[in-house]
Amino acid sequence: MGFELTHIALIGVAYIAALFFVAFATSKGWLPSRWVRHPLIYVLSLGVSMSAWTFYGIVDLAWQYGYGVLAYYLGTGAMFLFAPVALEPLARLAQRYQLTSPADLLVFRYHSREAGTLATLFMLLALLPLIALQIQAVAETLALLSRDSVAALGLAESGVTSKNLIAFFYCVLLAVFTSMYGATRERRAGLSSAMALESVVKLVALLAVGGYAIYGVFGGFNGLDQWLTRNPDMQQLLYTPIKQGSSHTLLLVFIATAVAMPHIFYLSVAERAAAKTLRHASWGFPLFLLLMALPIFPIMWAGFALDVAEPVQYFALAVPRASGSAALTTLAFIGGLSAATGALVMMTLALSTMVMNHWLLPGTRWHSEDNMYRQLVWLRRALVAAMFLAGFGFYLLLNNRLSLSDLALLAFIASLQFLPGIFAVIHWPQGNRRGFIAGLLAGMCIWAGGLLLPAIFGLSGITLPGTDIQIPLGMSIWTRVTTLSLAINVLLFVGLSLLTRTTSLEQYAADLCSDETLSQALRLELDVQSAAEFRLRLSDSLGAATANQEVNRALRQLDLPDDERRPYALRQLRDKLEANLSGLLGRVLAGQIIDRHFPFKDSDQPANKDIHLIETRLSRYKNQLTGLAAELNSLRLYHRQMLEELPLAACSLGRDGEILLWNYAMQDLTGVTAAEVLGSKLDYLAEPWRALLTEFADSTEASRFKQQVQLGGNSHWLNLHKTRLKSSRGGRSRVERGDAQMLLLEDITETQVLEQELMHSERLASVGRLAAGVAHEVGNPVTGIACLAQNLHFESDSSDVRDTADQIISQTQRISRIVHSLVNFSHSGSQETQRAPVDLYACVQEAVQLLSLQRDKTQVTFDNAVPTDLFAPGDNQRLIQVFINLLSNARDASPDGGRIRVDGYIARGCACIAVTDDGPGISAEHRERILEPFFTTKEPGQGTGLGLAMVYSIVEEHDGQLELISPAHPDTGRGAKFIVQLPLEQTGLGTRDSGLGRAGPQE
Repeated sequence: MGFELTHIALIGVAYIAALFFVAFATSKGWLPSRWVRHPLIYVLSLGVSMSAWTFYGIVDLAWQYGYGVLAYYLGTGAMFLFAPVALEPLARLAQRYQLTSPADLLVFRYHSREAGTLATLFMLLALLPLIALQIQAVAETLALLSRDSVAALGLAESGVTSKNLIAFFYCVLLAVFTSMYGATRERRAGLSSAMALESVVKLVALLAVGGYAIYGVFGGFNGLDQWLTRNPDMQQLLYTPIKQGSSHTLLLVFIATAVAMPHIFYLSVAERAAAKTLRHASWGFPLFLLLMALPIFPIMWAGFALDVAEPVQYFALAVPRASGSAALTTLAFIGGLSAATGALVMMTLALSTMVMNHWLLPGTRWHSEDNMYRQLVWLRRALVAAMFLAGFGFYLLLNNRLSLSDLALLAFIASLQFLPGIFAVIHWPQGNRRGFIAGLLAGMCIWAGGLLLPAIFGLSGITLPGTDIQIPLGMSIWTRVTTLSLAINVLLFVGLSLLTRTTSLEQYAADLCSDETLSQALRLELDVQSAAEFRLRLSDSLGAATANQEVNRALRQLDLPDDERRPYALRQLRDKLEANLSGLLGRVLAGQIIDRHFPFKDSDQPANKDIHLIETRLSRYKNQLTGLAAELNSLRLYHRQMLEELPLAACSLGRDGEILLWNYAMQDLTGVTAAEVLGSKLDYLAEPWRALLTEFADSTEASRFKQQVQLGGNSHWLNLHKTRLKSSRGGRSRVERGDAQMLLLEDITETQVLEQELMHSERLASVGRLAAGVAHEVGNPVTGIACLAQNLHFESDSSDVRDTADQIISQTQRISRIVHSLVNFSHSGSQETQRAPVDLYACVQEAVQLLSLQRDKTQVTFDNAVPTDLFAPGDNQRLIQVFINLLSNARDASPDGGRIRVDGYIARGCACIAVTDDGPGISAEHRERILEPFFTTKEPGQGTGLGLAMVYSIVEEHDGQLELISPAHPDTGRGAKFIVQLPLEQTGLGTRDSGLGRAGPQE
């Protein structure tokens, strides 16, 4: 069964275009984000590791190694099955520091540019056979399907075969698509979706071919069993390689593919590999591998049962072709094309990025005033084309001498040499760059001499000069080469790492990579003061526009303001910039730029431990801590909570003045949240805290008492205490070099106010003692005045003189009562008052008449609207005193010409007198203090602050209540109303005529 070359080529081009359209649609946001970010897409995108070899060549490997072929699925699946241990730490590291390739990871871990350069070179050599495999598979399957029409394509005169032409056009087509849609950072985001579609297509195609093999060729599982019974050699074939032990080497080879191959590393580790997503992949991807493995043996048996003429490695296409079904054959071809295309796209992109980041960019001093992003895109596009050209050149160089299985094994054995170095990234901090580079060089040299060069030159062995000893070479001894190269690699890596010294920078990088190591979290001081300075310095290397864009991007990711100045936040900004630039320019160049523009200050003192970083890591890994580590973390959280909940305001400072703790009480006292100040310095605080705390922290005093500050217009008093963390070494006490200072602030405002009130009470007691003497001294002349007034009353015949004498006598009585009231108020306890029915209207009226005599005060109109028949039990003179004080205050608060109204009514068994003015009212901050003795809002000399206090005392003596309503006029927001509520006795007091009783205010 044959196909027209044009038809099959158009089908292939259409499918490739569909793949890239999916990538384009995803990057444009046309697909729902919940689909794109679904864990299933991530799991399926990992299927890019199943290249054309797993679609075609795996059948050949099954024929050679029987059940040993399952080592590929077991080895690759094992890395994901144990993802929480094997991949999740790498994924966290890659996400945190934007490590997009194994070379970036190795440079970061071993702090060596040479490690990245060599890793890129050897990774390129390792992937060239795998790239050639994809090209060879597509060219041969296309030629197989269109055998008649392809023959005319060959150029016999030039030696160019039809397969080579097909391979060339396929590379050109794929290079165009890849450079268009994969070279930009924004569009690369859609590649995961395209690779997921590619995985679905090849899985469906392989399952369809496997289903036809079972039911179309054998007629079901019973027919397959009967065929195997008739062909026992096929069953024996499955077990022989396992007995020989080659399957163990296969398992070892395939374990490294998940982390060492750059295209698989990018998708499995660097691309959004969150912990939750990886946990889905830990069972989802092994399930995908299981589905891919199921059809392998049925397809192989079907090919032998049908006695197809094609090589075993193409049975996946030959079996459906033998069926005569064009649809099934086309589906099988598209499945193989899909596997090859996905692998080629991701491999070329990964290699081009590694070459650019570790070979080209670090070799020159990068400086750009233009659009750097555009230049990087075109550079990556050129490198993508170069990778395709290199792969095609290697394909021509091999000239189809190796099968697909041999090419795959050649690449996988090379990638295995990176496994020791990658394993040590997380699990062996003692490894250093000397050991890694020596081991990698030795392993790759053995691989190149034993497998790569013989494959290129077609050698099967060499004879030692001067002897007849023949040394076999090539893929026939791949198991021995694999074992030897890996053994030498590991021995050199471990030996040199233990025998040579690890530099401090290597150890620091190793500690950053190790989840369990927190001791090297250092708080280094940056030579940068603000985020704006980051933009200015970075523009020297990236250009102003690019620098501004990258700094703004990092600030958004960290949720920091543009005017950020806190040292801790600036260190975070530096790390985020380095991580973002690593994804853009590679780890080497990004590190050079950041180190050049944002160095840490040199200091002769050891760096402080970064408490923030340590606690952040402990919080991140708290669910993974067990045993003693978990108990210590619980103890840390307990003490941290104790400090946070401490009723005293606490602030911890590092040796460099950086704020490390700002507890809840400190937040309540200062009104400044911890998020605003943690990681900053005291100099960044607003007044009055900046001067208060800075001066105290710099002083040698251990305590300061009664420090007065103004907060919100009110005075507050604070006691300040300071402590330093000290340790004893060799019997001598010394100040700890690290975070050594703790400031404690005690708010004693209430205590200070109570002390002042106590002083006021003492003054009142003094006034009381003075009043007793004053009463005695004033009583004698007042008695004399009263006697003279009585004589005048009886001796004069004039009614006016008699009225005047009566008023003099009344006022002398009032003077006596006032002096007596002052003495009573100044002493604690209540005094006994003489209760009698009091005419409240007359009391108010007398107070109005007395205040009307003061001509020098504000002139207002008093409106006495108290009913003339409203009575209450009490002391007439003391109630007059209440109304004089209330009316006097109302007059002082009212404007000139204002109106003060006095209402009277009965409510809830009380006689109520309401005094309402037109003044500005009483503010909320003064309402709680207006009854305090000596509290006044009047100008000095205008009031004593005793008026309302005395009013309250007298009303309380009468078992009444004093109520304040302010504002009295809600429509204008002005005025104050004082309501005196005096309880009525049950004897009918209230009004003289019960028929005139009031139930509410009188207007």
